[in-house]
Amino acid sequence: MKLKHFIPKSKEKTYYTIPFEVPENVERITVRYDYKRPVRGALADILPTNTVDIGLADNNGDFLGWSGSAHKEIFVGEFGASAGYLQRRTEAGTWSIIVGAYRILDEGVEVEYDIEFEYRKKRLLLGDTHVHTTASDGALDAYELGKLALKKGLDFVALSNHNNYAENFCLPRFKNLTFVPAVEWTHYRGHMNFYGAEAPFANSFVANTADEMRALAEHAKKSGAFISVNHPKCRFCPYLWEDENVFDMVEVWNGPMSERNEKAILWWTEMLKRGRRIPICGGSDFHRPRGAVKLGNPVTGVYAESRGARDVLEALAQGHAFVTGGTRGARLLLSYGEASMGDVTSQHEGTPLRIEASGLRSEDVFLVTDKGVRSVKKNVRGDLRTEIFAENIIFAYLIIKKRGRVTALTNPVYFR
Repeated sequence: MKLKHFIPKSKEKTYYTIPFEVPENVERITVRYDYKRPVRGALADILPTNTVDIGLADNNGDFLGWSGSAHKEIFVGEFGASAGYLQRRTEAGTWSIIVGAYRILDEGVEVEYDIEFEYRKKRLLLGDTHVHTTASDGALDAYELGKLALKKGLDFVALSNHNNYAENFCLPRFKNLTFVPAVEWTHYRGHMNFYGAEAPFANSFVANTADEMRALAEHAKKSGAFISVNHPKCRFCPYLWEDENVFDMVEVWNGPMSERNEKAILWWTEMLKRGRRIPICGGSDFHRPRGAVKLGNPVTGVYAESRGARDVLEALAQGHAFVTGGTRGARLLLSYGEASMGDVTSQHEGTPLRIEASGLRSEDVFLVTDKGVRSVKKNVRGDLRTEIFAENIIFAYLIIKKRGRVTALTNPVYFR
């Protein structure tokens, strides 16, 4: 939407509003504006020129923020806002640009406003679900890590520091990056990420018995946490608790692909064969820029309803996700009729599993079910669209390999 507005000299040193209509189902509003400025920079304070300020009010007339003439682009939304603006759900109705006609030349000035709406819709977001900062043993603070995440092409990151959650209350804001609040519960008998609850512990993280561990996890869940078991087959910090029901998700891929991750995938597959429907994720366990562990290797791709942290976690919890080696890795989707990864459906005679993959780099595609592993196609480059029939199975997921090493995998489609 473009609006052209003329400001006469008579409006100089006044404030007023320009209305504009916001339609239904808008997630974020971005406003850009420009106008003729004969003089810019330091000389603009002493020589004649135009200076037009900007602010924003919502459909109820509530003030959302003001940035003067410092920024020529601002945005507001439910999941982020420009510095100086309130983060707010964008409801339909008549909103207002607040105009500050600070300095106007005698002939007046025409201002062009470019208003962009980003609508709520299911989209693919790529993120790293396991990252550390200076709040524990990482080398970067949250802001530095956020800048690196954007450079890497990530849409979300979960800052999961060891046994503390203070950082969850002061996370920075970026236009195209979502921070998912998390804590890595770090125990001598295994590590678990608690996602979604800013403060998942009632008092402290300490638990010395299995009952205390379960009580701690139960409290975290009541606080809104979704729990993953981290690097369960790591030689140095494996999951040693006997209870496999306390966690909601399995981190099958931690850091560079290795034997421990392959063992975690097999462990998870055995759970599926026993009838447990449990989703997966993958995270880098990033600590510092210089090292073998790289931010965004691997990434978890989620098909989320929005870029908000709660919707990202909802997609993870529902299994609407896959894990791939990085932002340039394969993009995957497995579906059956109207059902896709993470969904439970009934089998129907004559209905195939649909396989969609893009960005393959001479990789081999396999279908894993409770009946075993089937080769779909070898040495695929680019995109793959195909169908495959599998009957009397209880689950099916895709796994991609290159020279025998896993490069991507999906959550399963489940069958009643």
